Order: sequence, then C-alpha cells, then structure tokens
Amino acid sequence: VQLQASGGGLVQAGGSLRLSCAASGRTFSTIVMGWFRQAPGKEREFVARINRSGAITYYADSVKGRFTISRDNAKNTVYLQMNSLKPEGTAVYYCAADQADRYVYTALGAYDYWGQGTQVTVSS
Repeated sequence: VQLQASGGGLVQAGGSLRLSCAASGRTFSTIVMGWFRQAPGKEREFVARINRSGAITYYADSVKGRFTISRDNAKNTVYLQMNSLKPEGTAVYYCAADQADRYVYTALGAYDYWGQGTQVTVSS
C-alpha cells in the first residue's frame, strides 16, 4: 500500500485545513485508516481513525469536536478536516493504514503503512 498525504500549510489559529491521503496498491475499502501527528521534539501521536466503511470513527481527546475524519472509498482517499486549529496543532501529519483492524488502534505498531507526512503550521 502506498500513501500520499497532502493539504498541509500555514494557517492562523482558529482557521481550518483539510488534509487528504490518497492510497494505492490494495483495495482501499479493506483497509482501516488513521491519522497521526508529530510535533517538533515530541513523539508521534494518534489523532483519528476510521473503519473500513467509514461508519465508525475514533478521535484523540485533544481534537474531539474540532477534527473530522472521513473517507471516500470510490476515490481511495481519506480526509482529515481540521477546524478551530490551535498553535499546539503545529506538526507533521501522517496518514497510516491498518490492514488487520487491530484492537489497540492508538499505537504506532497497529499500522502497517505510512504516508510521507504533510506539514501543518498554526500561527498564533
């Protein structure tokens, strides 16, 4: 599975961005997808996850109510709509693919493939 993330950029606090992640190499609808982020000097952390059909989603507490993960299986793409962005949201955002729908979905090891990351910078 190859993943290509895009949509990052510079935005003011309170603004919005939508990230996209295009997948190829395997039937997209069979893969659980997630988003992670890594701020400078910090470990990579879980942000959101969506099941194969798109009906079930999970979020980190820090983004709940502001971020929305969605997917379009016809376009082999997963999205992360980020609203009310905060300066602490500055990070490289990564999409990731879980082929096995693992139980501990916040762990890096639950994902088999990773995109290259897209930089999001939120200015105060």
